[in-house]
Amino acid sequence: MTMSQAAIIADVKASLNDSAALFKAANDADFIRHLDVALQDIAASVACPRFASVDLLTDQIDGWPGAYPAPADYSRFGQMIWGKHSYQPWDALYPGQLPSIIKADINGMTALMLCPAASPQQIAVCGSQFKFSYIAKPAVGVDAANTTLPERHRGLLILRMQAEAMRELTMRNITKPTAMRDGLTGTPRNSTPAALYQALMAEFQAKAATL
Repeated sequence: MTMSQAAIIADVKASLNDSAALFKAANDADFIRHLDVALQDIAASVACPRFASVDLLTDQIDGWPGAYPAPADYSRFGQMIWGKHSYQPWDALYPGQLPSIIKADINGMTALMLCPAASPQQIAVCGSQFKFSYIAKPAVGVDAANTTLPERHRGLLILRMQAEAMRELTMRNITKPTAMRDGLTGTPRNSTPAALYQALMAEFQAKAATL
């Protein structure tokens, strides 16, 4: 199954049957909005681990010792891969206690701050490439290659998008009542958009809780 934005939206449209036609914004803007909301909810439950590195000598943010730009899709820190060594505290080359990592906002930029900044001794022993793992924000790219959400969570994403569509139809019903029909015989379904929203969200929350 393709994990591109277009493929996900096509499946959501198919699942909504005739109701999909009520979302008329150009370039699938309505469905992209549903996708963004769904990803925000999924981020609380789905971990997307990735790896990255910064150069401790050249990548430091000017004027901020120990601060380095975080990856664009950064959500939270995983663990340090940098810093592995075999020296004991009594060895002359022992690098001392390694820095702690905190997330900081510097002039609107998400940064990783090493507290305290890596010392020359630590860089000499452990290397200048600070390698680490982190949890990425779940994303669905225009191209599948830019998607970070694992394919196994595709169904959960579609479920949350369906719920968001029903939430918006519920708001629409304030002035323009919507009859949910089965898409085959035209027979009205028993559930209103509001009831479907509640049912879909309950299912989503139950499945997300098991991740």
